[in-house]
This record gives sequence, C-alpha cells and structure tokens, in this order.
Amino acid sequence: MNILVIGSKGFIGAHTLAYFRKKYDDVYGCDVVVDYTDDKYYQIDASQPDFQAPFQKKNYEFCINCSGAASVPLSIKYPLRDYQLNTANVFKLLSAIKELNPACKFINLSSAAVYGNPKTIPIGENALIKPVSPYGEHKKMAEDICSEFYYFFSLPTCNLRIFSAYGPGLKKQLLWDLFQKCTTDSFELFGTGNETRDFIYIDDVIQAIEVIMNSDAVFKAGVVNVANGYQVSIKELVHVFTHKLNYRGKYVFSGSNRAGDPINWEADINLIQTLGYRQTVSLEDGIIKYIEWAKRLG
Repeated sequence: MNILVIGSKGFIGAHTLAYFRKKYDDVYGCDVVVDYTDDKYYQIDASQPDFQAPFQKKNYEFCINCSGAASVPLSIKYPLRDYQLNTANVFKLLSAIKELNPACKFINLSSAAVYGNPKTIPIGENALIKPVSPYGEHKKMAEDICSEFYYFFSLPTCNLRIFSAYGPGLKKQLLWDLFQKCTTDSFELFGTGNETRDFIYIDDVIQAIEVIMNSDAVFKAGVVNVANGYQVSIKELVHVFTHKLNYRGKYVFSGSNRAGDPINWEADINLIQTLGYRQTVSLEDGIIKYIEWAKRLG
C-alpha cells in the first residue's frame, strides 16, 4: 500500500509513519524538517509550500495530513501563522492531489476544537459548529476546503475530529506541563479542575485512522469523531498523573480559564465504533506509558 504522511515529524505524524512502515513497504514522510537519512522522505520549503514534489514522483492510495499548528494560545497570538499552517496548506495539498494524483484518498486530521463549547454532550458529528479560538476556526475552514474538493472536483476526502490525543512524543499541552511542574514543590494550574476532556492515547488514534482507511463510505467529505466516548475531569487526570509519578508536593487550580479553552468535551463515538474502533489503551495505562517515556528523556 502506498501512503504519504504529511507532517511526519510531528507528534501524531511520527507515530503514524512508524506504524504504517511496519506494515507496508511504500510509506513516505513529508515535513519541513531536514532529514539526511530517510530515502522515503520529502522536505517541504516552509516559506513556500506547494506540495507538488511528493506527488510528481509517485502516486499514493492515501495521503494522511497530520501537519499544522496545534496550539490554541499561539493561534490567538499568531492567527495568520495558524491560518497558513492549518487552512491554506490544506488547500495547497488538495490542489496538488487534484492535479497529480486525483485518485488519492485524503485523510485530514481536524480537531474537536471546531465544536467550541457544545450545548449538549455527548457531541455528535452533526452538532453545531461554533469554534471559540482561531485554531478551531481554521480547522473548520480546512474541513470546508475538503468538502469543496470533494463536491466540486470529486476528490475522496474525509476529516477526523481528534479529541484530546496524548502519548509519548508529545512535548506540550497538559501532561507535558504536569511532568515539568511536578519537579517543583508546588504549582498552579489553569481552570477549576472540573473542566472535562475526552482523552485518547496515540495508539488508538492510529487505530482510528486505519479503521477509516478501510471505509470507502467516509471519503465523501465525511467527518468522524476520534475519541473514547467518556469525559474525564482535569482534576481526576491530575490526581492519577501525580499518583503514578509519586509526586508529594501540592497543587491548586487558579479558577480562571484560558481564552479559547472549552469547558466540557465528551464525544459521541457511535460512528467510529460502527466502523470497527475499540479502545485498547486505558487512561491509567496511557499515563503510565507517558510518564515512563518522559523519564527516559532525562
């Protein structure tokens, strides 16, 4: 199977590339980072990305777009950069596919951020789309671009709305922040602790991607929630994390939320389950794996 992973040096992209390379011979990576050793890798010019080169040399059955920015605070501080990475690049990618490899099935990794603060939970794929950050807005625009290329140019596209993905290799967001702060005697966290997220371990994210690859019906500008279908409070997550780390210090919640952060998330995962997805890594086991990885970094 011929697969191209865009953003293969990032968190989800690197895991995706490694997984599919264990199964198939023709799996290529693509990113803006220099790599002198990988002969199945395309480096893109970050200042002028056009994504022509990978498709000029080979046809792919699937292109998995794991690229883009993934920071709500930075999307507020640098909205143009976020737009270029999360929206404009999707248009450029699909333009290259349209011209050079129109049979390629395009999987765009979107985000639960498109939902914003939902009126009801669990959140189904047909829920109201109302982002509360530039990041979420730009991911929504990227989904619209996927729809445009499907309906007007017949390109097979789909969007996976990833909820709170975590795992080894993620050097940002809550777990990384916690690991750093647990080296001190006390620390403060944003929010009240009652905010909730629907966490999914990286291995299960990749399982969801593979499930989607085996479902032709989704490639009609479809959208699919990728999560585990239950909410966990940040307070509970921090308790489990500090317990597994044997942290003896103290922590408090500030009571103030950051701009752009939603309050409660829980996904309706009936669709992805119908396609064959089943959770394989529990939150507790995932946290243990994350801590073990972080400790190995030294």
